Amino acid sequence: MADLTYHKLTTPWKPAEPVPLPEYPRPQMTRENWQNLNGWWECSIQKLGAPQPSYFERKILVPFAPESRLSGVEHVLQPDETLWYRRSFKTARQQGEVVILHFGAVDFACEVWVNGNRVGEHWGGYLPFSFDITASLVEGENELVLACTDATEAGLHQKGKQRLKPSGIWYTSVSGIWQTVWLEVLPAWHIQGLKLTPNLDASNLLIETSFSKGVGVAQVEVEAVASFEGQEVARGRAVGMSQLLLPIPNPKKWHPDHPHLYDLTVKLRVGGKVVDEVGSYFGMRKFGKARDKNGFWRCTLNDEPIFQYGPLDQGYFPEGLYTAPSEEAMLSDIEYAKKIGCNMIRKHVKVEPARWYYACDRLGMIVWQDMPNGGRTTKDAIVAFTFTSGIHRSDIRRLERFGREDAENREEFNQELKQLIDSLYHFPSIAVWVPFNESWGQFHAILTSYWVKGYDPTRLVDHASGWFDQGGGDFQSRHVYVKALSASQPDERVLAVTEFGGYTMSVDGHVYTEKKRFGYGHHKDAASLTDAYLRLLEEQVKPLIPLGLSAAIYTQTTDIETEINGYLTYDRKVEKMDAVVLRQAHEELYKAMSGI
Repeated sequence: MADLTYHKLTTPWKPAEPVPLPEYPRPQMTRENWQNLNGWWECSIQKLGAPQPSYFERKILVPFAPESRLSGVEHVLQPDETLWYRRSFKTARQQGEVVILHFGAVDFACEVWVNGNRVGEHWGGYLPFSFDITASLVEGENELVLACTDATEAGLHQKGKQRLKPSGIWYTSVSGIWQTVWLEVLPAWHIQGLKLTPNLDASNLLIETSFSKGVGVAQVEVEAVASFEGQEVARGRAVGMSQLLLPIPNPKKWHPDHPHLYDLTVKLRVGGKVVDEVGSYFGMRKFGKARDKNGFWRCTLNDEPIFQYGPLDQGYFPEGLYTAPSEEAMLSDIEYAKKIGCNMIRKHVKVEPARWYYACDRLGMIVWQDMPNGGRTTKDAIVAFTFTSGIHRSDIRRLERFGREDAENREEFNQELKQLIDSLYHFPSIAVWVPFNESWGQFHAILTSYWVKGYDPTRLVDHASGWFDQGGGDFQSRHVYVKALSASQPDERVLAVTEFGGYTMSVDGHVYTEKKRFGYGHHKDAASLTDAYLRLLEEQVKPLIPLGLSAAIYTQTTDIETEINGYLTYDRKVEKMDAVVLRQAHEELYKAMSGI
């Protein structure tokens, strides 16, 4: 078995006891009758194909992956291994109620048994899923067992920046359960999902409700009540329909400067009786693009041009890896970005728990959401050649170069992209979908961008962030680290520098390793780093704004493992530059957009 030898970095936060991350995990559809299953489980690591063990020799703290220090296991799961989980639980339900078992995310593949009955399986490491386990329950103690496998880079599935042998920009892998596990007790007839679409131009909210099996639409009545700061602003109902258009008079607009959110209650009636009720929320906002008076395309929010600036954010923690030690730890990175005057975060090849996006909604932080990459990455020599030659590699032929030659693998990506949009559609802070990054597993990017725009016309699409631009989507999307930024070429798209900077500074006592360091342009102290950063903004970013630049994304929020190019150290204990100085510099960028 491969065990990890860990560095000693630790953030200031500790997991709650006895249940880590005890908060309700799905803020866009809340109910009172639920049970958090985080905490200490039994686990065992066996060879792939071995039967369920009779003895579980270890303990693991869920929802921390076994590779993490907080898990108590500290083992890198190998492609030829299976990670087994087991715990017992009790649940109380009335006759006619059903029990749903929810998983926030499990990487990569898992099978689930309750009391020896196989209740389901799931593939894909980043998105929530659930099983109805009612038929398998017994009175008193129930046994829950999971078997998880994860090939990481040995396979072509979506994996983000995970590597079995991390180095440079590739980080420690994550396997098994890494988000909250929870139970929900529901009436047999219940609301299964909500899709909320604000229409700022028409001052209304489209509520699309899906129901559990057995509920005929003709039987139902859906009632919705919207309120703002405790005062009811709208009420409506739909009889025999799953859609309801709720007028929102004089809508309070969501914006980073004033992130107004409405509360929403949705009730389901069958035969005139309320059988289910959920709490939710929404924001009235409109993302788009438009030409300015000089003919440049600009990002818009609520029909006004907005310069978007913020960090690339990878969501890693030294002791929890993909999983923050606590809600406070998770929020701290967003709060820091607000503190230094950022209005946007690009969530990089990872999907966060729902509460992360909820925090962005509440705090006023625009989100560019990446699809986690799979397939293969492009060799550095090929990338260097394409940049110097001006050639953009086509992604519609010779797909083996991208690790996408297999049709089933491509379909897996497409299905997971759809599920990503479905699961995050609700969050008003998300402005941009990013299907592909730097050609990693890229294929048919133009077709993908058309599909995404058709499936979700309320947001923009960065179809190929950084490298092999295919001429589609809403953005000329550039990654620039070792040369000066430049203005846009004539195009019908918005110019965005979607990665730049990456300036490094090492802080003694706050580094992952003394042996390896990665970044672009090392600076010995805070004064040198600050001077270089301010000159970068003043001499390269700011002059491009009148010439069409509409968004810029600096690398990155924090140091991560061998990368030392964060605003913050990996342990979040040191701010490398003065926050007031950074905020002033960032506000100057927004001023450069005013009047355009």
